[in-house]
Amino acid sequence: MNMTPKQTVSYLDEYVIGQDNAKKTIAIALRTRYRRMQLDEAMQDEVMPKNILMIGSTGVGKTEIARRLAKLMSLPFIKVEASKYTEVGFVGRDVESMVRDLVMTSIGIVKKEHQEQNIEQIGNYVLDKIVDKLLPPLPLMASAEKKEEYKSSRERMKEKVLKGDMDDKRIEIQLPKNSVDFNDTNIPPEMAKIQESFSQMFSGLNKEELKKEVSVFDAKHILRVEANEKLLDMNAVQSQALKRAEEGGIIFLDEIDKIAVGAKNDGRSDPSKEGVQRDLLPIVEGSNVSTKFGQIKTDHILFIAAGAFHVSKPSDLIPELQGRFPLRVELDSMTEEVLYKILTQTKNSLLRQYEALLKVENITLTFHDDAIRSLAKLSHTANEKTEDIGARRLHTVIEKVIEDISYEADERSGESIEITKELVHKKLDMLIEDEDIARYIL
Repeated sequence: MNMTPKQTVSYLDEYVIGQDNAKKTIAIALRTRYRRMQLDEAMQDEVMPKNILMIGSTGVGKTEIARRLAKLMSLPFIKVEASKYTEVGFVGRDVESMVRDLVMTSIGIVKKEHQEQNIEQIGNYVLDKIVDKLLPPLPLMASAEKKEEYKSSRERMKEKVLKGDMDDKRIEIQLPKNSVDFNDTNIPPEMAKIQESFSQMFSGLNKEELKKEVSVFDAKHILRVEANEKLLDMNAVQSQALKRAEEGGIIFLDEIDKIAVGAKNDGRSDPSKEGVQRDLLPIVEGSNVSTKFGQIKTDHILFIAAGAFHVSKPSDLIPELQGRFPLRVELDSMTEEVLYKILTQTKNSLLRQYEALLKVENITLTFHDDAIRSLAKLSHTANEKTEDIGARRLHTVIEKVIEDISYEADERSGESIEITKELVHKKLDMLIEDEDIARYIL
Protein backbone atom coordinates (compact mmCIF):
# COMPACT_ATOMS: atom_id res chain seq x y z
CA MET A 1 0.00 0.00 0.00
CA ASN A 2 3.08 2.20 0.28
CA MET A 3 2.94 3.66 -3.25
CA THR A 4 3.18 7.32 -4.11
CA PRO A 5 0.32 8.83 -6.14
CA LYS A 6 2.66 9.10 -9.16
CA GLN A 7 3.55 5.40 -8.93
CA THR A 8 -0.14 4.52 -8.66
CA VAL A 9 -1.04 6.60 -11.73
CA SER A 10 1.89 5.08 -13.64
CA TYR A 11 0.58 1.58 -12.86
CA LEU A 12 -2.95 2.53 -13.96
CA ASP A 13 -1.61 3.94 -17.23
CA GLU A 14 -0.75 0.37 -18.25
CA TYR A 15 -4.42 -0.62 -18.18
CA VAL A 16 -6.52 2.53 -18.58
CA ILE A 17 -5.89 5.14 -21.28
CA GLY A 18 -6.61 8.78 -20.41
CA GLN A 19 -8.93 9.67 -17.50
CA ASP A 20 -6.02 11.42 -15.76
CA ASN A 21 -8.25 13.33 -13.31
CA ALA A 22 -9.95 10.14 -12.09
CA LYS A 23 -6.63 8.32 -11.71
CA LYS A 24 -5.12 11.24 -9.81
CA THR A 25 -8.10 11.56 -7.44
CA ILE A 26 -8.18 7.84 -6.57
CA ALA A 27 -4.37 7.68 -6.23
CA ILE A 28 -4.46 10.54 -3.70
CA ALA A 29 -7.37 8.91 -1.82
CA LEU A 30 -5.41 5.67 -1.45
CA ARG A 31 -2.22 7.48 -0.42
CA THR A 32 -4.23 9.37 2.22
CA ARG A 33 -5.23 6.00 3.67
CA TYR A 34 -1.56 5.03 3.96
CA ARG A 35 -0.74 8.38 5.61
CA ARG A 36 -3.59 7.88 8.06
CA MET A 37 -2.19 4.52 9.18
CA GLN A 38 1.09 6.23 10.15
CA LEU A 39 -0.68 8.58 12.61
CA ASP A 40 -1.30 7.89 16.30
CA GLU A 41 -4.58 6.15 17.12
CA ALA A 42 -6.37 9.25 18.42
CA MET A 43 -5.70 11.11 15.16
CA GLN A 44 -6.49 8.04 13.01
CA ASP A 45 -10.06 8.01 14.29
CA GLU A 46 -10.53 11.64 13.26
CA VAL A 47 -9.32 11.23 9.65
CA MET A 48 -12.28 10.10 7.55
CA PRO A 49 -11.98 8.76 3.98
CA LYS A 50 -12.83 11.16 1.17
CA ASN A 51 -15.42 9.19 -0.78
CA ILE A 52 -15.45 9.69 -4.54
CA LEU A 53 -18.27 10.17 -7.05
CA MET A 54 -17.27 9.29 -10.63
CA ILE A 55 -19.47 10.65 -13.40
CA GLY A 56 -19.18 9.20 -16.89
CA SER A 57 -20.83 7.02 -19.53
CA THR A 58 -20.52 3.26 -19.54
CA GLY A 59 -17.27 1.80 -20.85
CA VAL A 60 -15.01 4.77 -20.04
CA GLY A 61 -13.00 3.01 -17.32
CA LYS A 62 -14.80 3.79 -14.03
CA THR A 63 -14.85 0.23 -12.69
CA GLU A 64 -11.51 -0.73 -14.23
CA ILE A 65 -9.62 2.02 -12.37
CA ALA A 66 -10.95 0.97 -8.96
CA ARG A 67 -10.65 -2.79 -9.66
CA ARG A 68 -7.01 -2.58 -10.82
CA LEU A 69 -5.98 -0.60 -7.75
CA ALA A 70 -7.64 -2.99 -5.32
CA LYS A 71 -5.91 -5.92 -7.04
CA LEU A 72 -2.53 -4.17 -6.95
CA MET A 73 -2.71 -3.44 -3.23
CA SER A 74 -4.38 -6.71 -2.11
CA LEU A 75 -7.26 -4.71 -0.68
CA PRO A 76 -10.75 -6.14 -0.16
CA PHE A 77 -12.80 -4.77 -3.07
CA ILE A 78 -16.37 -5.42 -4.13
CA LYS A 79 -18.55 -3.94 -6.82
CA VAL A 80 -22.28 -3.69 -6.19
CA GLU A 81 -25.11 -2.29 -8.27
CA ALA A 82 -27.09 0.37 -6.41
CA SER A 83 -30.12 -0.49 -8.56
CA LYS A 84 -30.33 -4.05 -7.19
CA TYR A 85 -31.51 -2.66 -3.87
CA THR A 86 -34.66 -1.37 -5.57
CA GLU A 87 -35.80 -4.80 -6.75
CA VAL A 88 -39.15 -6.16 -5.59
CA GLY A 89 -38.78 -7.79 -2.20
CA PHE A 90 -35.42 -6.10 -1.61
CA VAL A 91 -36.19 -2.36 -1.69
CA GLY A 92 -33.04 -1.39 0.16
CA ARG A 93 -34.04 -3.69 3.02
CA ASP A 94 -30.56 -5.05 3.62
CA VAL A 95 -27.94 -2.75 2.14
CA GLU A 96 -25.68 -4.07 4.93
CA SER A 97 -25.16 -7.18 2.78
CA MET A 98 -22.59 -5.21 0.73
CA VAL A 99 -20.44 -4.87 3.87
CA ARG A 100 -20.79 -8.60 4.57
CA ASP A 101 -19.71 -9.31 0.98
CA LEU A 102 -16.65 -7.14 1.60
CA VAL A 103 -15.76 -9.15 4.71
CA MET A 104 -16.08 -12.44 2.76
CA THR A 105 -13.73 -11.04 0.08
CA SER A 106 -11.29 -9.94 2.77
CA ILE A 107 -11.31 -13.41 4.35
CA GLY A 108 -10.54 -14.95 0.95
CA ILE A 109 -7.53 -12.62 0.48
CA VAL A 110 -6.12 -13.20 3.99
CA LYS A 111 -6.70 -16.96 3.81
CA LYS A 112 -4.75 -17.13 0.53
CA GLU A 113 -1.87 -15.15 2.08
CA HIS A 114 -1.74 -17.50 5.08
CA GLN A 115 -1.73 -20.51 2.78
CA GLU A 116 1.20 -19.06 0.83
CA GLN A 117 3.09 -18.50 4.10
CA ASN A 118 2.43 -22.14 5.10
CA ILE A 119 3.25 -23.59 1.67
CA GLU A 120 6.37 -25.40 2.94
CA GLN A 121 4.54 -26.90 5.95
CA ILE A 122 1.63 -27.94 3.70
CA GLY A 123 4.06 -29.62 1.29
CA ASN A 124 5.77 -31.52 4.14
CA TYR A 125 2.41 -32.63 5.58
CA VAL A 126 1.26 -34.01 2.21
CA LEU A 127 4.61 -35.71 1.55
CA ASP A 128 4.72 -37.39 4.98
CA LYS A 129 1.13 -38.68 4.65
CA ILE A 130 1.80 -40.22 1.21
CA VAL A 131 5.13 -41.77 2.23
CA ASP A 132 3.46 -43.26 5.33
CA LYS A 133 1.04 -45.07 3.02
CA LEU A 134 3.73 -46.23 0.58
CA LEU A 135 6.16 -47.27 3.33
CA PRO A 136 4.25 -48.39 6.43
CA PRO A 137 6.17 -47.56 9.65
CA LEU A 138 8.36 -50.19 11.36
CA PRO A 139 7.22 -51.96 14.54
CA LEU A 140 8.39 -50.35 17.78
CA MET A 141 10.71 -53.26 18.62
CA ALA A 142 12.71 -53.01 15.36
CA SER A 143 16.49 -53.01 15.66
CA ALA A 144 18.61 -49.88 15.27
CA GLU A 145 19.99 -51.26 11.99
CA LYS A 146 16.48 -51.75 10.58
CA LYS A 147 15.51 -48.26 11.69
CA GLU A 148 18.52 -46.80 9.88
CA GLU A 149 17.65 -48.73 6.70
CA TYR A 150 14.05 -47.59 6.97
CA LYS A 151 15.16 -43.97 7.36
CA SER A 152 17.25 -44.05 4.16
CA SER A 153 14.44 -45.89 2.28
CA ARG A 154 12.01 -43.21 3.42
CA GLU A 155 14.27 -40.42 2.10
CA ARG A 156 14.56 -42.20 -1.26
CA MET A 157 10.78 -42.63 -1.40
CA LYS A 158 10.29 -38.92 -0.66
CA GLU A 159 12.51 -38.05 -3.63
CA LYS A 160 10.51 -40.39 -5.90
CA VAL A 161 7.20 -38.86 -4.78
CA LEU A 162 8.52 -35.31 -5.32
CA LYS A 163 9.78 -36.19 -8.82
CA GLY A 164 6.39 -37.71 -9.71
CA ASP A 165 7.75 -41.24 -10.21
CA MET A 166 5.08 -42.65 -7.88
CA ASP A 167 2.11 -40.69 -9.31
CA ASP A 168 0.52 -43.81 -10.84
CA LYS A 169 0.71 -45.88 -7.65
CA ARG A 170 -2.57 -46.26 -5.76
CA ILE A 171 -2.96 -45.70 -2.02
CA GLU A 172 -5.87 -45.68 0.38
CA ILE A 173 -6.57 -42.35 2.09
CA GLN A 174 -9.24 -40.99 4.37
CA LEU A 175 -11.40 -38.43 2.59
CA PRO A 176 -12.27 -35.22 4.44
CA LYS A 177 -15.93 -34.87 5.41
CA ASN A 178 -17.78 -32.41 3.24
CA SER A 179 -18.88 -29.40 5.24
CA VAL A 180 -21.42 -26.93 3.93
CA ASP A 181 -20.45 -23.27 4.08
CA PHE A 182 -23.34 -20.84 4.50
CA ASN A 183 -22.06 -17.68 2.91
CA ASP A 184 -25.38 -16.05 2.01
CA THR A 185 -24.74 -12.45 3.02
CA ASN A 186 -28.38 -11.48 2.52
CA ILE A 187 -29.49 -13.29 5.67
CA PRO A 188 -28.93 -11.88 9.16
CA PRO A 189 -25.73 -13.08 10.91
CA GLU A 190 -27.77 -14.69 13.72
CA MET A 191 -29.59 -16.87 11.15
CA ALA A 192 -26.28 -17.76 9.48
CA LYS A 193 -24.87 -18.96 12.82
CA ILE A 194 -27.96 -21.16 13.42
CA GLN A 195 -27.54 -22.69 9.95
CA GLU A 196 -23.86 -23.41 10.66
CA SER A 197 -24.75 -25.02 14.00
CA PHE A 198 -27.20 -27.36 12.26
CA SER A 199 -24.56 -28.18 9.62
CA GLN A 200 -21.98 -29.07 12.30
CA MET A 201 -24.52 -31.08 14.25
CA PHE A 202 -25.54 -33.23 11.27
CA SER A 203 -21.95 -33.71 10.09
CA GLY A 204 -21.04 -34.82 13.64
CA LEU A 205 -23.73 -37.52 13.54
CA ASN A 206 -21.94 -39.24 10.68
CA LYS A 207 -19.05 -40.88 12.55
CA GLU A 208 -18.16 -43.32 9.79
CA GLU A 209 -14.83 -42.52 8.13
CA LEU A 210 -14.87 -42.48 4.36
CA LYS A 211 -11.84 -44.14 2.81
CA LYS A 212 -11.00 -44.38 -0.86
CA GLU A 213 -8.25 -45.78 -3.04
CA VAL A 214 -6.77 -43.06 -5.25
CA SER A 215 -3.59 -42.45 -7.25
CA VAL A 216 -0.70 -40.67 -5.54
CA PHE A 217 -1.22 -37.80 -8.00
CA ASP A 218 -4.85 -37.29 -6.85
CA ALA A 219 -3.88 -37.86 -3.21
CA LYS A 220 -1.54 -34.84 -3.38
CA HIS A 221 -4.48 -32.54 -4.18
CA ILE A 222 -6.87 -34.12 -1.65
CA LEU A 223 -4.31 -34.02 1.16
CA ARG A 224 -3.37 -30.43 0.35
CA VAL A 225 -6.97 -29.39 1.11
CA GLU A 226 -6.80 -31.33 4.38
CA ALA A 227 -3.45 -29.72 5.27
CA ASN A 228 -4.85 -26.23 4.58
CA GLU A 229 -7.70 -26.83 7.02
CA LYS A 230 -5.45 -28.27 9.74
CA LEU A 231 -2.63 -25.73 9.53
CA LEU A 232 -4.78 -22.64 9.02
CA ASP A 233 -5.55 -20.59 12.13
CA MET A 234 -9.04 -19.43 11.17
CA ASN A 235 -9.38 -17.21 14.26
CA ALA A 236 -6.29 -15.26 13.20
CA VAL A 237 -7.53 -15.15 9.58
CA GLN A 238 -10.95 -13.79 10.61
CA SER A 239 -9.50 -11.21 12.97
CA GLN A 240 -7.00 -9.96 10.37
CA ALA A 241 -9.63 -9.99 7.60
CA LEU A 242 -12.08 -7.90 9.64
CA LYS A 243 -9.37 -5.34 10.37
CA ARG A 244 -8.29 -5.20 6.74
CA ALA A 245 -11.88 -4.72 5.55
CA GLU A 246 -12.35 -1.92 8.12
CA GLU A 247 -9.10 -0.10 7.36
CA GLY A 248 -8.55 -0.82 3.66
CA GLY A 249 -11.85 -2.00 2.20
CA ILE A 250 -13.23 -0.42 -0.98
CA ILE A 251 -16.89 -0.63 -1.99
CA PHE A 252 -17.60 0.39 -5.57
CA LEU A 253 -21.22 1.48 -5.77
CA ASP A 254 -22.15 1.39 -9.45
CA GLU A 255 -25.25 2.85 -11.12
CA ILE A 256 -25.89 5.24 -8.25
CA ASP A 257 -27.66 7.51 -10.75
CA LYS A 258 -30.44 4.88 -10.98
CA ILE A 259 -31.50 5.65 -7.40
CA ALA A 260 -31.29 9.44 -7.84
CA VAL A 261 -34.70 11.07 -8.26
CA GLY A 262 -35.30 14.82 -8.39
CA ALA A 263 -38.02 16.31 -6.21
CA LYS A 264 -39.68 17.78 -9.30
CA ASN A 265 -39.64 14.52 -11.25
CA ASP A 266 -43.25 14.08 -12.41
CA GLY A 267 -44.32 16.16 -9.43
CA ARG A 268 -43.34 13.48 -6.89
CA SER A 269 -40.38 11.59 -5.47
CA ASP A 270 -39.93 7.87 -5.86
CA PRO A 271 -40.20 6.56 -2.29
CA SER A 272 -38.49 3.28 -3.18
CA LYS A 273 -35.35 4.96 -4.56
CA GLU A 274 -35.20 7.61 -1.88
CA GLY A 275 -35.58 4.87 0.73
CA VAL A 276 -32.52 3.11 -0.66
CA GLN A 277 -30.53 6.34 -0.40
CA ARG A 278 -31.56 6.75 3.23
CA ASP A 279 -30.58 3.14 3.99
CA LEU A 280 -27.20 3.69 2.34
CA LEU A 281 -26.53 6.82 4.34
CA PRO A 282 -25.63 5.28 7.74
CA ILE A 283 -23.28 2.77 6.08
CA VAL A 284 -21.48 5.44 4.08
CA GLU A 285 -21.20 7.86 7.00
CA GLY A 286 -20.09 5.13 9.41
CA SER A 287 -21.89 2.53 11.47
CA ASN A 288 -21.44 -0.95 12.97
CA VAL A 289 -22.53 -3.87 10.82
CA SER A 290 -22.95 -7.39 12.22
CA THR A 291 -21.39 -10.24 10.26
CA LYS A 292 -21.05 -13.91 11.26
CA PHE A 293 -17.36 -13.20 11.90
CA GLY A 294 -18.02 -10.28 14.23
CA GLN A 295 -18.82 -6.57 14.14
CA ILE A 296 -17.25 -4.34 11.51
CA LYS A 297 -17.13 -0.53 11.58
CA THR A 298 -17.72 1.14 8.21
CA ASP A 299 -16.25 4.52 9.25
CA HIS A 300 -13.02 4.06 7.27
CA ILE A 301 -14.22 2.01 4.31
CA LEU A 302 -13.69 3.93 1.07
CA PHE A 303 -16.84 4.25 -1.04
CA ILE A 304 -16.50 5.00 -4.74
CA ALA A 305 -19.84 5.70 -6.39
CA ALA A 306 -20.25 5.86 -10.16
CA GLY A 307 -23.00 6.64 -12.59
CA ALA A 308 -23.67 7.98 -16.08
CA PHE A 309 -26.19 10.61 -14.85
CA HIS A 310 -27.80 10.92 -18.30
CA VAL A 311 -31.35 11.30 -16.97
CA SER A 312 -30.67 12.49 -13.43
CA LYS A 313 -27.83 14.61 -12.00
CA PRO A 314 -25.75 14.34 -8.80
CA SER A 315 -27.79 17.08 -7.15
CA ASP A 316 -30.84 14.77 -7.39
CA LEU A 317 -29.37 12.59 -4.66
CA ILE A 318 -30.54 13.46 -1.15
CA PRO A 319 -28.31 16.23 0.32
CA GLU A 320 -27.02 14.04 3.16
CA LEU A 321 -25.73 11.43 0.70
CA GLN A 322 -24.25 14.07 -1.61
CA GLY A 323 -22.24 15.42 1.32
CA ARG A 324 -20.71 11.99 1.90
CA PHE A 325 -19.10 12.04 -1.57
CA PRO A 326 -17.00 15.21 -1.42
CA LEU A 327 -14.69 14.34 -4.34
CA ARG A 328 -16.27 14.42 -7.79
CA VAL A 329 -14.61 13.41 -11.03
CA GLU A 330 -15.96 13.61 -14.56
CA LEU A 331 -14.61 10.99 -16.97
CA ASP A 332 -14.14 11.80 -20.64
CA SER A 333 -15.97 9.99 -23.42
CA MET A 334 -13.94 7.71 -25.68
CA THR A 335 -12.48 9.45 -28.74
CA GLU A 336 -11.21 7.64 -31.82
CA GLU A 337 -7.59 8.22 -30.74
CA VAL A 338 -8.24 6.88 -27.22
CA LEU A 339 -9.85 3.73 -28.67
CA TYR A 340 -6.75 3.24 -30.88
CA LYS A 341 -4.45 3.59 -27.84
CA ILE A 342 -6.57 1.11 -25.87
CA LEU A 343 -5.95 -1.45 -28.60
CA THR A 344 -2.22 -0.76 -28.93
CA GLN A 345 -0.85 0.55 -25.63
CA THR A 346 -2.64 -1.22 -22.79
CA LYS A 347 -1.08 -4.24 -21.11
CA ASN A 348 -2.66 -7.48 -22.38
CA SER A 349 -4.86 -5.50 -24.77
CA LEU A 350 -7.76 -7.08 -26.67
CA LEU A 351 -5.59 -7.63 -29.76
CA ARG A 352 -2.92 -9.46 -27.74
CA GLN A 353 -5.64 -11.59 -26.16
CA TYR A 354 -7.02 -12.64 -29.56
CA GLU A 355 -3.49 -13.34 -30.86
CA ALA A 356 -2.78 -15.55 -27.82
CA LEU A 357 -6.12 -17.39 -28.08
CA LEU A 358 -5.61 -18.29 -31.73
CA LYS A 359 -1.99 -19.26 -31.07
CA VAL A 360 -3.51 -22.19 -29.13
CA GLU A 361 -4.87 -23.40 -32.50
CA ASN A 362 -1.40 -22.87 -34.06
CA ILE A 363 -2.57 -19.77 -35.98
CA THR A 364 -0.38 -16.67 -36.09
CA LEU A 365 -2.67 -13.65 -36.11
CA THR A 366 -1.32 -10.17 -36.86
CA PHE A 367 -3.16 -6.84 -37.09
CA HIS A 368 -1.96 -4.16 -39.52
CA ASP A 369 -1.72 -0.67 -38.01
CA ASP A 370 -4.19 0.78 -40.52
CA ALA A 371 -6.59 -2.06 -39.64
CA ILE A 372 -6.35 -1.11 -35.95
CA ARG A 373 -7.03 2.53 -36.90
CA SER A 374 -10.11 1.38 -38.81
CA LEU A 375 -11.34 -0.70 -35.87
CA ALA A 376 -11.05 2.36 -33.61
CA LYS A 377 -12.75 4.63 -36.15
CA LEU A 378 -15.66 2.26 -36.82
CA SER A 379 -16.15 1.62 -33.09
CA HIS A 380 -16.30 5.37 -32.48
CA THR A 381 -18.78 5.79 -35.36
CA ALA A 382 -20.99 3.01 -33.99
CA ASN A 383 -20.95 4.70 -30.56
CA GLU A 384 -22.05 7.99 -32.14
CA LYS A 385 -24.83 6.45 -34.24
CA THR A 386 -26.26 4.16 -31.55
CA GLU A 387 -25.78 4.00 -27.78
CA ASP A 388 -22.38 5.14 -26.52
CA ILE A 389 -20.97 2.09 -24.71
CA GLY A 390 -17.39 3.35 -24.76
CA ALA A 391 -14.51 0.88 -25.02
CA ARG A 392 -16.87 -2.09 -24.72
CA ARG A 393 -17.77 -1.51 -28.37
CA LEU A 394 -14.29 -2.79 -29.30
CA HIS A 395 -15.17 -6.30 -28.09
CA THR A 396 -18.16 -6.51 -30.45
CA VAL A 397 -16.38 -4.99 -33.44
CA ILE A 398 -13.24 -7.17 -33.21
CA GLU A 399 -15.30 -10.31 -32.62
CA LYS A 400 -17.28 -9.58 -35.79
CA VAL A 401 -14.06 -9.20 -37.82
CA ILE A 402 -12.41 -12.44 -36.72
CA GLU A 403 -15.58 -14.50 -36.26
CA ASP A 404 -15.03 -16.66 -39.38
CA ILE A 405 -11.31 -17.14 -38.62
CA SER A 406 -12.14 -18.29 -35.10
CA TYR A 407 -14.85 -20.65 -36.38
CA GLU A 408 -12.55 -22.29 -38.98
CA ALA A 409 -9.47 -22.30 -36.72
CA ASP A 410 -9.13 -26.09 -36.61
CA GLU A 411 -8.95 -26.21 -40.45
CA ARG A 412 -6.41 -23.36 -40.68
CA SER A 413 -3.84 -24.67 -38.21
CA GLY A 414 -0.29 -23.59 -39.09
CA GLU A 415 -1.41 -20.54 -41.10
CA SER A 416 -0.33 -16.93 -40.61
CA ILE A 417 -3.34 -14.65 -40.97
CA GLU A 418 -3.12 -10.88 -41.36
CA ILE A 419 -6.00 -8.59 -40.45
CA THR A 420 -5.94 -5.79 -43.00
CA LYS A 421 -7.84 -2.53 -43.34
CA GLU A 422 -9.74 -3.99 -46.32
CA LEU A 423 -10.91 -7.00 -44.31
CA VAL A 424 -12.13 -4.76 -41.46
CA HIS A 425 -14.15 -2.56 -43.83
CA LYS A 426 -15.50 -5.58 -45.72
CA LYS A 427 -16.85 -7.07 -42.48
CA LEU A 428 -18.13 -3.88 -40.83
CA ASP A 429 -18.99 -1.16 -43.34
CA MET A 430 -22.48 -2.40 -44.14
CA LEU A 431 -23.29 -2.93 -40.46
CA ILE A 432 -22.08 0.53 -39.42
CA GLU A 433 -23.86 2.34 -42.27
CA ASP A 434 -27.23 0.74 -41.56
CA GLU A 435 -28.17 2.23 -38.21
CA ASP A 436 -31.01 -0.25 -37.62
CA ILE A 437 -28.74 -3.26 -38.12
CA ALA A 438 -25.99 -1.65 -36.01
CA ARG A 439 -28.36 -1.30 -33.06
CA TYR A 440 -28.93 -5.08 -33.01
CA ILE A 441 -25.57 -6.49 -34.15
CA LEU A 442 -22.98 -3.99 -32.89
